[in-house]
Amino acid sequence: MVAKKPNLLKIVESMINLDPKMRFAAIIDQKGNIREAIMKSGKTSLKTQKEEEHFCKQVAQRRKMRQEFNRTLGKVRYVHVEREKVTQMVTYTRRNIVYFTMEPEMPTNTKIRIITKIKKITAHL
Repeated sequence: MVAKKPNLLKIVESMINLDPKMRFAAIIDQKGNIREAIMKSGKTSLKTQKEEEHFCKQVAQRRKMRQEFNRTLGKVRYVHVEREKVTQMVTYTRRNIVYFTMEPEMPTNTKIRIITKIKKITAHL
């Protein structure tokens, strides 16, 4: 029996719809290629497409670098980068990287709630 492929578009859509302050959601392979991505309706990208692709390649490289410390420090649960214009979050699944952005002024407890939901939505990837 052939395993059913996950509908990545539905997954990123469900991520982006978790909160009105979500901006962008993407599923990236381990080489940094964007498998699926969506920008929230009404939001404009802060990066060009070329910059976005370059950023995703770097996210994949950072995953490899962080894995060096898994044995001593444990696996990464999530990465949170707070910038002036945007909050960037990264979580890892077995075979993919989940990258999403949101407005920076969100309360921390709301961000943690979103991270927890996204980890549940993407756990099977």
